[in-house]
Amino acid sequence: MPSHTLKDKVVVIGGASKNLGGLIAREVGKEGAKVVVHYNSPSSKEGAQETASAVKAAGGQAVVHEADLTQVSEVEGLFEVAVGAFDKVDCVVNTAGMVLKKPLTEVTEAEYDKMFAVNSKAAFFMMQEAAKRVEDGGKIVTIVTSLLAAYTGLYSVYAGSKAPVEHFTRALSKELFGRNVSVNNIAPGPMDTGFFYPAETEDSIAYHKSSAMNGELTKIEDIVPYVKFLLTDGWWLNGQTLFINGGYTTR
Repeated sequence: MPSHTLKDKVVVIGGASKNLGGLIAREVGKEGAKVVVHYNSPSSKEGAQETASAVKAAGGQAVVHEADLTQVSEVEGLFEVAVGAFDKVDCVVNTAGMVLKKPLTEVTEAEYDKMFAVNSKAAFFMMQEAAKRVEDGGKIVTIVTSLLAAYTGLYSVYAGSKAPVEHFTRALSKELFGRNVSVNNIAPGPMDTGFFYPAETEDSIAYHKSSAMNGELTKIEDIVPYVKFLLTDGWWLNGQTLFINGGYTTR
């Protein structure tokens, strides 16, 4: 069975300044990947630079680029930077997202528009540009949420704005038949990062923890091996959403 490696592969990572995206960048850097470290705004620049430095220290190569992924021209610009720096794109991992927890009846139009811009529109056009740019045999992975399989209130616009990504993934994976490009999603459980806590209370945090098999939140270290698998030996998985969550939800 052939071995698939990340050495010298060009990996574009959306939202790589910290948390899951930052750790993915560091880990693929250890494998000798060439990483495009995306960050969204000036407030994330320092974190992105630290990520890039860690990639280089681990033996990989890295460039840093700021882009608002809700703007199609800036998504295109991110890939231009990747090709300009490394001549090609082999893998794309999009971790960018935004959470909102509140009753559906209280969601404002502005909140709705912003959530769908970040979680749905940005994901769509990242996948679109990835499909145009990625080499044959490439990999496209998007991070969604295990709440897609939950029966719960309060996350209507969060899970709802992530849900279309499953349909985008199925369609694109089918459209890319003949190029050996796999397109998949990973749906983590609630992750133990700064992304999670602002929307929660002590009681809800305890509930989320109790819903996984070890009574803990998902750790970003739990997710990275599955991302690396999809980028390498997991190439035969295609059009799927993998629920990596310790049993938090199943489907």
